[in-house]
Amino acid sequence: MGEAWIIDGARSPRGRGKPGVGSLSEIHPQRIMAQVLNGLQEKVGFDPADVEDVIAGNGSGTGDHAHDIARMSVLDAGWPISVPGVTLHRFCGSGQQAVTQAAQSIMAGHQDLVIGGGVESMSRYAPNHTDGFTANNKHLFAQYPLIPQGISADLIATLEGFSREQCDALAVRSQERAQASIEAGVFNNDLIPIYREDGALALDRDEHPRPGTTLESMTGLNPSFEKMGKTLFEGQVKTFDDICRDIYPQAKEINHVHHAGNSSGVVDGASAILLSSPEYAKAHGLKPRARIVMTATAGTEPVIMLTAPGPAAELCLKKAGMKKSDIDLFEVNEAFAAVVLKFQKDLGVDDDIINVAGGAIALGHPIGGTGPMLIQTVLAELERRDLSTALIAMCTGGGMGTCTIIERI
Repeated sequence: MGEAWIIDGARSPRGRGKPGVGSLSEIHPQRIMAQVLNGLQEKVGFDPADVEDVIAGNGSGTGDHAHDIARMSVLDAGWPISVPGVTLHRFCGSGQQAVTQAAQSIMAGHQDLVIGGGVESMSRYAPNHTDGFTANNKHLFAQYPLIPQGISADLIATLEGFSREQCDALAVRSQERAQASIEAGVFNNDLIPIYREDGALALDRDEHPRPGTTLESMTGLNPSFEKMGKTLFEGQVKTFDDICRDIYPQAKEINHVHHAGNSSGVVDGASAILLSSPEYAKAHGLKPRARIVMTATAGTEPVIMLTAPGPAAELCLKKAGMKKSDIDLFEVNEAFAAVVLKFQKDLGVDDDIINVAGGAIALGHPIGGTGPMLIQTVLAELERRDLSTALIAMCTGGGMGTCTIIERI
């Protein structure tokens, strides 16, 4: 089997995902993704006509995200009409899955130059539905009464004994590391400024970080999911907390520890990674930064939902013939603080080698756009620290996890 090389990546800044407030909120997600594609092309200098597919992850698929946003973004970018695009959906892991499928195609010898990326304009999300995962399928809900992710995160914290203080401490660490990375210019190589329709600059920096965040400053934040967990919604005969106790009777009282300060930020953004076969890269003078070593996906119990990054990582390591000690840096999406704490507990990963540049709590989580951003971030840190290997893992809706291992070239 051949290799898949990461040539380079690009991403937009993350803008606050609130209509009329976030700097990217008025820009169509196709336009954001198109500008990232053109920024990547200008950065690397490849011929867009040679791109055999653009694979984009997206966690919505409706409204302004509908109708194959990958292909529409290619057209919006002004690329040749010969360049196809396909959009996929694995919830929060969609963008990472896009990179995986690009790599798999190249490694199988089917294609030579593919872009894996993702995009999300969370400013354009409709109000959350209480039954968002089963799509009102009563038969499925009877088997797996899927609950909102925030309550799943609180369930993890309850079962694992993670306190509010532990979750807040991880959040402060994320903010501090993100700010240090911004000041050190870690993200500068990948950032593509995004412009409005009139040509004015919309955003050239990440908009979500809150420098100066402390444990003390978070004490006044109320739990985000406590009221939801204890409320009977229309058509429900049990509260979400009741459902948690039905599935996990040992939980007893759900400890609602997550709030806006220790959960991932709601943001808009897009990202893209150019992958190539070694043969194409050598023939066209493209210098690779890393190779894809292995990828894996895993599924776990879907009510608790967010526990699969660990099993996905363990499977990925096993399939690669590697051990945890072979990994220099870990990057685990900070969907909620408890997700990262559980990953660290299950795999025995020390604080000083995980999410070293900060994570989604500080920087934000643009759903389909996040996975390639995580890969770019940890690759930049490998280069900055002169290290070799990184593992990137994410939790997703429906009780799944995605994982990628990369190695510098």
